[in-house]
Amino acid sequence: MFPNLRAEMARKGIDGVIVSAHLGIARKTFSNKMIGKSEFTRSEIFKIQKHFFPGLTVEYLFSEGEQYPA
Repeated sequence: MFPNLRAEMARKGIDGVIVSAHLGIARKTFSNKMIGKSEFTRSEIFKIQKHFFPGLTVEYLFSEGEQYPA
């Protein structure tokens, strides 16, 4: 899930350890959210976008299908 978020993380060299630490959650919890076992909270979505990808939209980052940035 979230192929755009995965791609943007890879482009910036950001891994799940970094994002999970910023969110204050366990690495496994972040992993479960990335694969769809659990859901990101609205707050987590906006924290990720604002801190790591301010130039990209939430809609693009958290789309479940691949898209190109607007």
